[in-house]
Amino acid sequence: MSDPQQKQDEGTEETFISHLVELRDRIMRAGIAVIVVFVGLVYWAPDIFKLLARPLMNNLPKDGKMIVTDVTGSFFVPMKVTMLVAFVIALPVVLYQIWAFVAPGLYQHEKKLVAPLVASSYTLFLCGMAFAYFVVFPTIFRVMAHYNAPLGAEMTTDIDNYLSFVLTMFIAFGVTFEVPIVVVILVRMGLVTVKKLKEVRPYVIVGAFIIAAVVTPPDVFSQLILALPLIVLYELGIIAARIFIGTGEKAPDESEATS
Repeated sequence: MSDPQQKQDEGTEETFISHLVELRDRIMRAGIAVIVVFVGLVYWAPDIFKLLARPLMNNLPKDGKMIVTDVTGSFFVPMKVTMLVAFVIALPVVLYQIWAFVAPGLYQHEKKLVAPLVASSYTLFLCGMAFAYFVVFPTIFRVMAHYNAPLGAEMTTDIDNYLSFVLTMFIAFGVTFEVPIVVVILVRMGLVTVKKLKEVRPYVIVGAFIIAAVVTPPDVFSQLILALPLIVLYELGIIAARIFIGTGEKAPDESEATS
């Protein structure tokens, strides 16, 4: 009795170790992809940072400049920005490695669902970052410059603080643009219905403005820039979920009818 049990335990241990080895290999491949892209971009690190800082620089007073308060900031901040760009570019490879690791444990219908969800999530996150860069940043910096002018204050910032602000905005708007995907997944998993989503709409609207007030600078216009897209994307999620469930709810009804 103990011998079969021992063999089973050894088999389980070997399977666990093989999964750990595969996970290590997948992480290494993903990391190598990011590093390769980073090495290819590192020469243009200062130019990449200038491109990131353009929305602010365009709204600074004439001859306005950004400042460096850390001795090593002028070197490491552009490196961080370049690493961020490299990660975004290599993200499809990273997502593929994650997909290749978890795919053997998924059912066939789950595999068909995960692939388009991952692709659409990546696309929507990029759309959120683009919206922040081309719409939100110029608007916020223009508004801030308008507030500073009557005070006679010179609008400038440390490059490290600017990077932190930009990353916060990128993440906030990237996650915001994922709302339709989240709504569809929640409905698909049966955690909430389309009817319930419509019922909680007033609370979502209030929550959107609360989130916007926490994330964005303390002016109404900046808050609207985040809150309104969040509300619109929630409505798009409801529409997408209604279309998706509309084709998926027939099967249970038909099965009930036949039974």
